[in-house]
Amino acid sequence: MASLAAACRVSARRMRCLAVARGLATSSRCLAAHNFIMPALSPTMTEGNIASWKVKDGESYSAGDVLLEIETDKATMDVEAQEDGIMMKILSGDGSKSVQVGTRIAVTAEAGDDVAALEMPADERPPPKQQQQQQQPAAGSSDSETSSSQRPAESMTAAAEQKHPLMPAVEHLVRQHGLGEDDVRRIKPTGPNGRLLKGDVLAFLGTIKPDAPASVSDRFATLSRLDLSNIKVAAAAAKTPERQAKEAPLAPPPPPLEVNTPVSLAKVVEMQKRIREALGVSMPLSTFVSRAADIVNGQLSSVARSPPTPADLFDQILGLDKVKGSRRAYLPQIASMPLPTAPQPKRVAVDIIDELAGSARKPVAQLKPASRPMPSDEANVLKLVVAREEGQRARMFLERCKWFLEMDPGRLVLSDGGAL
Repeated sequence: MASLAAACRVSARRMRCLAVARGLATSSRCLAAHNFIMPALSPTMTEGNIASWKVKDGESYSAGDVLLEIETDKATMDVEAQEDGIMMKILSGDGSKSVQVGTRIAVTAEAGDDVAALEMPADERPPPKQQQQQQQPAAGSSDSETSSSQRPAESMTAAAEQKHPLMPAVEHLVRQHGLGEDDVRRIKPTGPNGRLLKGDVLAFLGTIKPDAPASVSDRFATLSRLDLSNIKVAAAAAKTPERQAKEAPLAPPPPPLEVNTPVSLAKVVEMQKRIREALGVSMPLSTFVSRAADIVNGQLSSVARSPPTPADLFDQILGLDKVKGSRRAYLPQIASMPLPTAPQPKRVAVDIIDELAGSARKPVAQLKPASRPMPSDEANVLKLVVAREEGQRARMFLERCKWFLEMDPGRLVLSDGGAL
């Protein structure tokens, strides 16, 4: 019984020790700080500027919170937190310029960790010089280990820093041949802005010539710019007479044509008197003229004329109207013919001696005849201003208006403006 009791006491003390040990035990994940590197916000991004941090040292953040703003050559974008954590220390402050992608810019910790008890982690990205020193012995060991038939080219063993993510075709080729990260760093990129191409990997594996990717890149660089050094400016061709004639200024349009014909309005005046005596209303002369013009315009609109061809109509749409003449309505103006005037008597020059002696005759002031209104029963003129190509049609119009005014003015009284 004594031995059993002693064994129980030892077991109890052992359990208490294990419980205390379990309470003090922590995992490496909970007490580890993490480097926060410059993210690549686009496939072609190689560097960026830090506009501002939204959190400060020692502040906690949640998943989805904006940590900082990054400026690129295209836009300003926010970087959000992927999980909860604490901002332990900011290494690249506000306004940092040309920060390379992958560079450590801050140190973060897990949510709930004691920041004071954590150690600053080492920078996981060594400088390029250290990479070259580390990769030189690695190159010797990899050459001894590779026993494949596809031996990498010796000219591609120089270390090169990959600033861009691998393209799908390049990544597939790397995985297909089992190349590691150290092997990829040894491949010299020949693409634009230091991008690794599929030809670089094939040259590294020995599938193609080692200098093939570089020669293709040089050819693309040469052909991407147009060489205009061998182009000479041609001399201007001499102007031919036909060309000079075409370039000559167009002649101004011909002036309009004034067509007139004398007309007697005696019967129109007589008809006005008869209307005034019979109806007590006065019918002005302009009414007779306008009604005569309406009748004649209706008659002239039906004058036979060759219809325009489809080519003429198409030219008219383009503004090259070749259809001469028009069917617009005319309205003549009436005016009296100028009256004959008597010749003015010549003025006799006065001698200066006669004027001083007082014997010079004083000129008698002649009274000018007062202008009288146009007598409607005397000869008058019907006038019309038209284009020169419409001269014949305008003369026909005035002759018909003259016939109505001189021969049958009563027809104009009964007319309502239409053709009779």
